[in-house]
Amino acid sequence: MTYRHTLVWGFLFISLLMVFSCSDRPLKARSAGTAQTRETSSWPEYGGGQGQRYAAAGEITRDNVRDLKVAWVYRTGDIADPKEGFNVGSAFENTPLLVDGKMFICSPFNRVVALDPASGAEIWNYDPAIDKTAFYSNQFVCRGVAYYANETTSETLCGRAIFTATNDARLIALDAETGALCPNFGSAGQVSLLQGVGDTRWNGEYQHTSPPLVIGDLVIVGGSIGDNVRRQPPSGVVRAYHAQTGALVWAFDLAPPNYDGPMSGEGFALGTPNVWAPMVADLERGLVFIPTGNPSPDYYRETGNRLDYYGSSVVALKAATGEVVWAYQTVHHDLWDFDLPAQPTLIDLEKGGVRVPALVQPTKMGFLFVLNRETGAPIFEVEERPVPQVDVPGLMVSATQPFPPKALQLSATELNPEDAWGLTFWDKGKCRKMLKSLRFEGMYTVASEDWTLMFPGNAGGSNWGGVAVDPEKEIVIANVMNLPWRVRLIRRAEMPSRETYDGHGELMQMEGYPFGGQRELVMSPLGIPCAPPPWGQLVAVSLATGEKLWDVPLGTIRDVAPVPLNWKLGVPGIGGPLVTGGGLVFIGAAGDNYIRAFDLATGEELWKGRLPAGGQATPMSYVVKGPEGQEKQYVVIAAGGHERAGTKLGDYIMAYAIP
Repeated sequence: MTYRHTLVWGFLFISLLMVFSCSDRPLKARSAGTAQTRETSSWPEYGGGQGQRYAAAGEITRDNVRDLKVAWVYRTGDIADPKEGFNVGSAFENTPLLVDGKMFICSPFNRVVALDPASGAEIWNYDPAIDKTAFYSNQFVCRGVAYYANETTSETLCGRAIFTATNDARLIALDAETGALCPNFGSAGQVSLLQGVGDTRWNGEYQHTSPPLVIGDLVIVGGSIGDNVRRQPPSGVVRAYHAQTGALVWAFDLAPPNYDGPMSGEGFALGTPNVWAPMVADLERGLVFIPTGNPSPDYYRETGNRLDYYGSSVVALKAATGEVVWAYQTVHHDLWDFDLPAQPTLIDLEKGGVRVPALVQPTKMGFLFVLNRETGAPIFEVEERPVPQVDVPGLMVSATQPFPPKALQLSATELNPEDAWGLTFWDKGKCRKMLKSLRFEGMYTVASEDWTLMFPGNAGGSNWGGVAVDPEKEIVIANVMNLPWRVRLIRRAEMPSRETYDGHGELMQMEGYPFGGQRELVMSPLGIPCAPPPWGQLVAVSLATGEKLWDVPLGTIRDVAPVPLNWKLGVPGIGGPLVTGGGLVFIGAAGDNYIRAFDLATGEELWKGRLPAGGQATPMSYVVKGPEGQEKQYVVIAAGGHERAGTKLGDYIMAYAIP
């Protein structure tokens, strides 16, 4: 995504008319301290636990959060900038783990590092030496690692292990104490995840960006596949490996039942939906919940194509066997790239005096689906509504789509020419004219050969950062985006090659289909989204009542304008929120370089800390006990930017605490 690359000069004349304060000072990185043995709270898995992104610690409160200061800084040294010769850029999207007194991070190059959580001192690091010259479809990304412990295997070197799945498709097991490869796992500590998925056209067409999931003695991985390239890309199979040996235990092929189409050499269907976002496990019920993408390509699949049987769905699997328990589809026959982008979040809700095991699934539409995680049935009523149809040769379109209640629809979904936004009458008029030229019959308008408005589009609503919940107050917090996109189909005979293409945005080859396509942001001549702000916002919803509590713009134009204006329009942001027991919401994400704290009850911004690079990551929090039993709470976020989003690149892990 390149929404910031031109969102600059349009704000210049405004800057000359405004009085602003530039009291923020750039951070000077400090060296890490000395590693020691620490007694700490834990953050044992991606999302903290059950995907809740909740820390019970309450030492940081509404009353003292303004006193937060940088406690320590660690730098990975791993940055990929195409300006320096890399084929793709990096995005530092990592959320650390904290287990057994050690913090574990991964860099965009999949280097795994163990740190002292009180000082940031490095304990060990492991470099898998991925190919940095490859073209990875989804940049250099590592959102997290996974922790495994089996205390009964004293003869095994890695009774406690860190698992990482790499951009170049390896599953690696490391000794959590030393960082050494676990010799009993796979081949000298590694398993190739390319085995069985089918031929890859280039190194990086199939990669891993999200953390593995550990449940019991199993480590489970999905995969990320380049979008809109060809008809039969690698399989999106989900696989479980034995955590001690690396042996394949089961594989869930996302093809429909009785499928007889093209298969890989090991019998997995090609071109199926994949699971690129993080998964989550229900240990008590022995279930794994996977959020699926849509099959390739995004905007055209002909009548009779059944590969989206499990597409854009939450699927519950038996962890022991990979058998499907239930599946709930959030988009039928997805032709909008509305694949599920985020980890499901588990929470028990009080309903009629009974505790109901629930699952909250955020979507790119900005919808929240709240399901019973034992049955998949919606807890808040979902309505199937008729949606627009289109006359494109051979294209099958679903007659209806599911809509949750209005309070669970968090993003803007309507954009009319009269809503066009601009800084001047001139650019506003240009936006109005452009919006009038686009086909738009609502958010489920299907792409055709005419330019079609997608609002929200493929980068709308929530993304991989997911949501956070306060399990006691039953409040969910979501970061959502409201960005207009336009898409069109191009007949195969008229499709330009990548070499001859001179347009803006993304060219989608969609080889093997009668159409290719083109996709780009709808921007004014000044490089500003034609939709009205906020383009990014933070939203709170009560899961007890199903009512929206508040919404606020997230972020300023401080780092997207040519001069540093703290104009709080709400800017696009990628990354998730954190909720703490102190009644606070912490989040970076926004296109300006800040981490912020909001009041969970009201949405009021209470504090912000300047980051040395983009904070397109999800923070976490923990407590360290001192030698005399005193406790200090830390909040940590990766600040390394996101090349495709255009934020400042860096390599920082930032820890904040009250001195």
